[in-house]
Amino acid sequence: MSTAVPTIKLLINGEFVESNTSDWRDVVNPATQQVLARVPMATPEEVDAAVSAAKEAFKSWKKTPIGARARLFLKYQQLIRDNMKELAAILTAEQGKTLADAEGDVFRGLEVVEHAANIGNLQLGEHAENVASGVDTYTVQQPLGVCAGITPFNFPAMIPLWMFPMAIACGNTFVLKPSEQDPMVTMRLVELAIEAGIPPGVLNVVHGGPEVVNALCDHPDIKALSFVGSTPVGTHVYQRASQAGKRVQCMMGAKNHAIVLPDANKEQALNQLVGAGFGAAGQRCMAISVAVLVGEAQGWIPELVVKARALKVGPGRDNPDLGPLISPRARARVAGLIAKGIEQGAKLELDGRAVQVPGHEHGNFVGPTLFSGVKPGMAIYDQEIFGPVLCLVGVDSLDEAIELINANPHGNGTAIFTQSGAAARKFQEEIDVGQVGINVPIPVPVPLFSFTGSRGSKLGDLGPYGKQVILFYTQTKTVTSRWFDDAASSGKVNTTIALH
Repeated sequence: MSTAVPTIKLLINGEFVESNTSDWRDVVNPATQQVLARVPMATPEEVDAAVSAAKEAFKSWKKTPIGARARLFLKYQQLIRDNMKELAAILTAEQGKTLADAEGDVFRGLEVVEHAANIGNLQLGEHAENVASGVDTYTVQQPLGVCAGITPFNFPAMIPLWMFPMAIACGNTFVLKPSEQDPMVTMRLVELAIEAGIPPGVLNVVHGGPEVVNALCDHPDIKALSFVGSTPVGTHVYQRASQAGKRVQCMMGAKNHAIVLPDANKEQALNQLVGAGFGAAGQRCMAISVAVLVGEAQGWIPELVVKARALKVGPGRDNPDLGPLISPRARARVAGLIAKGIEQGAKLELDGRAVQVPGHEHGNFVGPTLFSGVKPGMAIYDQEIFGPVLCLVGVDSLDEAIELINANPHGNGTAIFTQSGAAARKFQEEIDVGQVGINVPIPVPVPLFSFTGSRGSKLGDLGPYGKQVILFYTQTKTVTSRWFDDAASSGKVNTTIALH
């Protein structure tokens, strides 16, 4: 007799409810293919109910004192800390990343929750007295209303925590659509948010695929939409939601390069390249997927291969160096791109396609894979592989390396490894990429700053978390006031623009 598989619930108006849909998808452990749960593709009526609950809750939530909102997130961050091990275990089971990396996923989201608890210092306006004769002007940052978020499979804890805490702390209400591939840890975080005291309707959750995404883009009561995911979907979301009159921020695909100069600390540079290229099985939008080896650094390839070959592959619960890809389809796509790289003339230095994980023969495993001699125009260079594949490109100079990176359409992140301050400064000034690391391979900023991907990796002006997201989730209202002394009033009509 088989054990019943649990169903993932919707959250509507403070209640975890069973969906009425007839369309369900399996949540599958990528290391074993075990079905962990079933997730519903929410009906249009359920999406509308979630938005309606958020719209109604906004009437009172926007008037909640800013200190009360902050204290709620102080409690929430403690609940996340108290449940860190459980959250990481859920994340590893459904997404595949190692337990250590899963804790990092949760922790980087926790940092944003802590930032949300500081909302009193962030949501401040400006004030100036006597800007004209007896006239004062000040600004207030007011919440927008109902906001929505669409999150990807690769960071099912961190990226939802990028979104709804900051939106809600600013006084908005929120409708979240997690990835249908691994929604379980997201839902556990949502349960903790309700336990922390988020009122009914302030946070709602719907699950689904393209139909639900389109419904969120189109819904007239949603004022702003945040998205993290692939470039094709992000471009669609941005265009559709923008045409519906919404504010939109879309963080999308990447092809992140790291320059390695021959004066770099070799051991540190190679270790960081391997970690940033193969960590999370390469399923990071900020992964280093291209290493640009300058001059004599091209001779370091054999040592890079040795380090990559030594990485352990296995189920995330065993805490290896890298776990499986999210799905059999993802594994097949990565394997196909590796074959294409060979076909197009790149040199396969290390092949991870035949990796064996005893006891997990059905897992979606690909081992670390290295190509040298990679050039623009090859599929492995032009496409975001989103797997444990590191492409090596050789150039003769820093200028040539900078030109190569600036010619790439993506602009999520980049890095340089060097001991030269002059080279680092030149790189930082001339590179046309939003997030720059100097001897830091994955330069994702802490929440005091904002995520600043650029060019083809981002649509919308304002990034997630930090100061920029306060502007995204609020409307700046400017108030100009003047109070007259009745005795001093001239009683004359003035039809000209004031000169002072």
